Amino acid sequence: MLSVVTLALGLSIFAAWNVLLTRVDERIAAEFKHEYEELRGYAAKPPTSDLEDLLVGYLQVNVADRWEMFFTVVDGQPLHKGRAESPAPLDEDAALVARVAEAQRPETGDWPSKAGEVRYVSIPIQIKGDPRQGHFVIAIFYEHHRQEVVDAVRVLAFTSLAALAMAGAAGWFVAGRVLAPVRMVRQAAEHISDSSDLTRRLDVVGNDDVAALARTFNHMLDRLQRAFEVQREFVDDAGHELRTPITVIRGHLELMGDDPAEREETLALVTDELNRMNRIVDDLLTLAKSEQPGFLSLEEVELADLTVSVIAKARALGERDWRVDEVAEARIVADRQRLTQALMQLAANAVRHTQDGALVAAGSAVDGDRVRLWVRDGGPGVRPEDRERIFQRFVRAGSRSHQGAGLGLSIVRSIAEAHGGRVWVEDGARFVIELEVRD
Repeated sequence: MLSVVTLALGLSIFAAWNVLLTRVDERIAAEFKHEYEELRGYAAKPPTSDLEDLLVGYLQVNVADRWEMFFTVVDGQPLHKGRAESPAPLDEDAALVARVAEAQRPETGDWPSKAGEVRYVSIPIQIKGDPRQGHFVIAIFYEHHRQEVVDAVRVLAFTSLAALAMAGAAGWFVAGRVLAPVRMVRQAAEHISDSSDLTRRLDVVGNDDVAALARTFNHMLDRLQRAFEVQREFVDDAGHELRTPITVIRGHLELMGDDPAEREETLALVTDELNRMNRIVDDLLTLAKSEQPGFLSLEEVELADLTVSVIAKARALGERDWRVDEVAEARIVADRQRLTQALMQLAANAVRHTQDGALVAAGSAVDGDRVRLWVRDGGPGVRPEDRERIFQRFVRAGSRSHQGAGLGLSIVRSIAEAHGGRVWVEDGARFVIELEVRD
């Protein structure tokens, strides 16, 4: 930007230089014309018939301006000059006098002098009855007018450079402040690239585009960090849970003999372990997908129909006393399949911890801008100290232990959180999913 501004200032100074010189030339030409018209008017009605008296009389009534000189030449000899002082005695320059004396009509030209370049006009004059040839010379010291232009352009250049320096310093300061967040983004990206540390965040100040960039960068880091955490958790969980069935399968296959009954028993055990591994992998994939943006497929869901359909589907899980506590006559925007998956998981969990004929009920209700879905059973319930732990991965409560991997309630929590809600257990064995009503 400084280079562009410097170029613009240079072009403007150059243009000003040419414009001012052109105006000087125009002003000198206008001055020559004005003096010629005045002399012509004076000579049209001469007060005398003597050429020399005419020229002296005109010099007495017309005084030269600053940096201007009048002098007369009669028959090639300088006679008189104006009263005003001049930077150089041009009438004493024999070569200039000889040149102006040769003019047969008004003639302009340039001449070097001790005071610099001079522009002149030589006007020939003759009076009827006087045989002598006279010339009236108007000389303007062009170098002095040009020096005024030089001084003005020099002042303009110095002030432009000072303004450029001030603008450059201010621009450097402002640009540094404006680009500081961008520099922080670059440094943060370099730090992350070098150390793989995704915990670093930028301080966001203001509401401009750069602040929006910093917020977007922080949001991107949040998603990246969570994605890496999910990946690490998936690898850790998979390695932890799959190691046991793999060990069991390998051990039984290594010890398997040739007895058909023993082989059949081993194959049945291996198949059961492989099925369990398949369920664990499916559950882990569901948990991993819950962190992705496309985990939910939102649509309008009727709560009453959802509640009744879940109970209808859950009847196949076991011989229980299936009931509907309450249904909400309302519609919400949610993922029907994911909510069904969560409620069916809670129903399956209730079946595993109750006996045949035990009560298992589900319901739904709307409380202001919140929606509640629940499944309860008549089992032994969850101990108070385990009510938070059971929603973590691979955690099994002591009073509700079973042979699962401990991922079911984690999936329920992930589905609830993906909807912007939460899940908890109350009154022993009443699992509640609370969602926010979406417009």
